[in-house]
Amino acid sequence: MSISATAALWFLPFVLPLCFYVAFTDLREMRITNQAVLALAAVFLVIGLIVLPLPVYGQRLVQMVVVLVLGILLNMGGAMGAGDAKFIAAAAPFVAPGDLRLLLAIFAANLLAAFATHRIAKFTALRRVAPDWKSWNMGWKFPMGFSLGGTLALYLILGAIYGR
Repeated sequence: MSISATAALWFLPFVLPLCFYVAFTDLREMRITNQAVLALAAVFLVIGLIVLPLPVYGQRLVQMVVVLVLGILLNMGGAMGAGDAKFIAAAAPFVAPGDLRLLLAIFAANLLAAFATHRIAKFTALRRVAPDWKSWNMGWKFPMGFSLGGTLALYLILGAIYGR
């Protein structure tokens, strides 16, 4: 992996709770809060400055802006929700550019697993654990924060174990 194990270890304790929060609120309310997105960006701004070389830090900030612009365009085209686009932009600087293919593979696997888990829970007795979640009654809409948060968490965990 291109991410350094040290950077991943520094990011993990701050990012992991935010990933769980994003997954939970998207399942419960079908929304990713601005506070969670801003907190994720703030973690990178502070911790990234400590653990990344300055040129890499700057490159990752540019990465965040580029992903935000792409996300806004995709949101305008109806391809994704605004919260999803903002979360992806806030998560983008945590990802080393050399790990993009790996990240996409993690996301694809995680998306399939999250979708299957959500649908199984929705149509079984497991739904009684959280009967008031909005995501149960949204038809074909899926709470992408469940998968997006999981993807960032898994990437950083793998980076902490297998990073350079």
